[in-house]
Amino acid sequence: MFTREAYQIYLDSGGFDQDFCAMHSSSRLDESRRRLTKLLNWMEESFPSELLGIASAPGRTELGGNHTDHNHGRVLAAAINLDCLAAFSKAHGANSQVVTILSENFEKPIIVDLSDTSPRPEEEGTSEAIVRGVADGFRRAGFKASGFNGCVTSTIPAGSGLSSSAAFEVLIGRIFNYLFNDKKVSALDIARIARRSENLHFAKPCGFMDQTASSFEGILKIDFNDPENPVVEQITPGFSCGETPSTGFYGTGYRLCVVNTGGSHADLTSEYASIPYEMLQAAKCFGRSEARGISMSEVLESMGMLREKAGDRAALRLMHFIGEDERAVQQAEALSGGDMVEFLRLVADSGKSSCRLLQNCYNTHNPAEQPIPTALILTEYLLGSKGVGRVHGGGFAGTIQVYAQDSCFDEYKTAMEKVFGAGSVIELVVRQPGLDFLNISKNGREVR
Repeated sequence: MFTREAYQIYLDSGGFDQDFCAMHSSSRLDESRRRLTKLLNWMEESFPSELLGIASAPGRTELGGNHTDHNHGRVLAAAINLDCLAAFSKAHGANSQVVTILSENFEKPIIVDLSDTSPRPEEEGTSEAIVRGVADGFRRAGFKASGFNGCVTSTIPAGSGLSSSAAFEVLIGRIFNYLFNDKKVSALDIARIARRSENLHFAKPCGFMDQTASSFEGILKIDFNDPENPVVEQITPGFSCGETPSTGFYGTGYRLCVVNTGGSHADLTSEYASIPYEMLQAAKCFGRSEARGISMSEVLESMGMLREKAGDRAALRLMHFIGEDERAVQQAEALSGGDMVEFLRLVADSGKSSCRLLQNCYNTHNPAEQPIPTALILTEYLLGSKGVGRVHGGGFAGTIQVYAQDSCFDEYKTAMEKVFGAGSVIELVVRQPGLDFLNISKNGREVR
């Protein structure tokens, strides 16, 4: 931990510039400098302390494996350059068990007394529930969690499908890890605790991909064959800028973005829940408790039986899982081999499978409102052979993911924002791992 003055001097000298480029991209460097200055001043005004720390946790984007994680499948995910950034210090005295957080997103402070970390029904769906849940998870896992004061700023738009809640959960875990556990809690343990907090305390069902991607960072191939102990593999793209992308998509001539279509998620809970449920019903026809391990040849040979016992849509969704599960692995191989043409072909195939087999593009609850198909068809017309789009995440509403050539990205962005609103096109850069905290260093050694 360092003094606010030491952080500011190091920041003003350009000491954090390399970290900022790896975290937020070179195009956001000036913004990153201003953001940290504002955060340091805010912390000084709100919680004057001799020593403080700076932690960051990123949002994530799903690159492949649409709706595969909940059936023991494989996914390809990436941490992104949009994050939650916090300045923090230990709480002392009578408040040593109290977490107090000021956030730009909330008028009132987040205040949680950790003397009792059990779930509280009245806190469900709140930031307080997340903080209490992460603290509870740390303690139940044999780690330490006590009070701290913090100021938090976020560049992850709420409701954008980029996992702002997972980033906040991981951020809280990193602060507990830094202050009370000598940074010895693993990235996987933090992800586990974060997911548990969202499921149990926040009371929102979710898979494991979001927290894992935020906690590990970089591009990840994640195998959920054992859902509680996923195998996580860092993928280094075989492009010229494969290790240090600070702008664009690894120097390939493409830009990665999501388009927030603004569609409402209201009344879509049953739509989301039907996907894992129907995959399970189809898997049960083969005597299995999950879709993983069933081959396409088995499905094709048993299609009559599947249609009769599980229904057409369940059979099609099982077919999607089988193809998408393998496709996530192929996408990882294409990235590792530096084959952008093959990677984009697989992205396009993923999108087609989601629309035709998984069927999570069209909103059947409100037929008049179809933001995902609208965004996808506009992308097809606007980009043609110069890009590709696919549904991103849960589907039915929310976001699509797009790869667009540099030469037409700005024109595409302008056209889409005329339809979906200013700021709806959000450019993403993959964030590199190893930047959980901002430290002042000189010749590899910390100084104050």
